[in-house]
Amino acid sequence: MDCIFCKIAKKIIPAKIITETKNSIAFLDVFPLARGHTLVIPKNHYEKVQDMTNDDNTDLFNTVQSTISMVDKITGSTLLAVHNGKDSGQEIPHVHVHLIPRELSDQAGPVHSMFKDRPKLSEEELDDLCTKIKNM
Repeated sequence: MDCIFCKIAKKIIPAKIITETKNSIAFLDVFPLARGHTLVIPKNHYEKVQDMTNDDNTDLFNTVQSTISMVDKITGSTLLAVHNGKDSGQEIPHVHVHLIPRELSDQAGPVHSMFKDRPKLSEEELDDLCTKIKNM
């Protein structure tokens, strides 16, 4: 497989590793959006979060929790982001969690600022959508 994150996990490609467990690894993003931008990945290859085993999922998010405590010391506020599939903005098809230190001066805004044409849903539409998602 020609996955850059798999190669980092296998130490084929060097990375600035912050922490590592048996199943996960956290390292600095080489194309950071902010100083300290960190990625946390499972060592096994999965494209989407729902594809992961329970053990790898638990380990990944435990690693996120411990790593964010370190990253958050940079500015005191950290954005967590997961692009789960190509249409959501995932550029590398390997699960990865972004930990991005944030501060007011970065002018990136809240996640809601990413969406220009947000739907306006009625209570009935929200109920219908909730039911559809539950029954999928």
